[in-house]
Amino acid sequence: MMFRCSMTLAAGLAVCSIASVQAAVTAEEARQLGKNLTPMGAEMAGNKDGKIPAWTGGMKTLPPGFDPKKPHLRPDPFAHEKPLFSIDAKNMSQHADKLSDGMKAMMQKYPTFRIDVYPTHRTAAWPQYVMDNTLKNATRCSTEKDGVAISRACYGGYPFPIPKTGNEVMWNKILRFAGHVFENTFTHWVVDASGTPALSSTSFTQQEYVYYDPSKTELDGDYFWKYRHKTTAPARMSGEALLMNDPIDPTALKRKAYQYLPGQRRVKLSPNLAYDTPTPSQAGAATMDDAQLFLGAQDRFDFKLIGKKEMYIPYNNTRVMVNEQNCSPEKALLKHHYNPDCLRFELHRVWVVEGTVKPGVRHTSPRKMFYFDEDTYVGLSDGYDAAGKLQRVLWQTHTPMYEIPSQHSDGAGSYNLTSGVYVVSGPYPGGAAYPIKPLDARAWAPEALVGDGVR
Repeated sequence: MMFRCSMTLAAGLAVCSIASVQAAVTAEEARQLGKNLTPMGAEMAGNKDGKIPAWTGGMKTLPPGFDPKKPHLRPDPFAHEKPLFSIDAKNMSQHADKLSDGMKAMMQKYPTFRIDVYPTHRTAAWPQYVMDNTLKNATRCSTEKDGVAISRACYGGYPFPIPKTGNEVMWNKILRFAGHVFENTFTHWVVDASGTPALSSTSFTQQEYVYYDPSKTELDGDYFWKYRHKTTAPARMSGEALLMNDPIDPTALKRKAYQYLPGQRRVKLSPNLAYDTPTPSQAGAATMDDAQLFLGAQDRFDFKLIGKKEMYIPYNNTRVMVNEQNCSPEKALLKHHYNPDCLRFELHRVWVVEGTVKPGVRHTSPRKMFYFDEDTYVGLSDGYDAAGKLQRVLWQTHTPMYEIPSQHSDGAGSYNLTSGVYVVSGPYPGGAAYPIKPLDARAWAPEALVGDGVR
């Protein structure tokens, strides 16, 4: 078996499945951060065969060709590299221990599906204040309400750099650092079972992680994340807008979601835009909690931390976001899957978490497997239906935002093995996300969704 727990989990795998209220780690455990663990809790060293390098600080220098006046256009620092090898149905048995079940299923179902494996680069880097807060969080941050909520002591960094439960890993995923305030233009494409692509939506998006405000030392209010977008295409959806806020304690406060539909000429509260509700911007082909592999409250699942393993995952995929001349929609969207030429995979260590729906709760994917990179928390996810059959295969990659520095998760995709439909976010006509100054509080009011309030 390739699974193992962190070296800090001295009691073994049994400890990994604890899902009750979890206290912070000891000061002695926290002293590993910055030594044999990175400041964010990943293993500092490379692996035994050297295919995964040691973390040496990540990518902090601006690559040649980067123009600060055009931050959405990000040069690919590894454009010169060629794949080390490719994996498809013919040779996947040789790499089975480093492939998710979802990747294997895609290879078995579609002969044209493959992954191209490139040299591994641990590009993840963070501002000093985020690393400092992560160290503080190690001994002050804890989960509450059976792991579903976190304490107000958590702030400004990964909440659990030395995770011991599935919920803690999920909170690290939800609160990974992608920047404080940023914006970009998203496109969502849906490819039906016949292989016909359709633009589901193009939206101008702005996000603020209140939790990462560098001017504060604790969370201002009860919501850690603000999100809003205005749809600009296709014409039938133009002007539609969405506003969401997610809380640190979803047992006390639910997600605040508001929609503006031009045809109705009013802003309405939309509390059902959560969990397995179909995502409007993706024509209902994906669910709300599938966004970013997992987004939203954890109260409908029991999350079990299985351990760590090495896996091939999408990584350093600048080309997905900003190099449309290389991977335009016409090139990227093949009949049954995203063009393998447009997606870079690397070998990384991942946290493995199993999510099982709680008794008495319904969900379209009652069992999920998550594979999160130890540095960035991007990776892969597999969703299983009520009969235990694999039905959804999700991937998420990231773009290094070297000027912050941070890792923004721009590209994502979801394959439905049952229907044959797949959804992809990107390529983006506006390029990758870029940092902006904090918006006025009025910009986050529901009324701002009306008219041109989003932009």
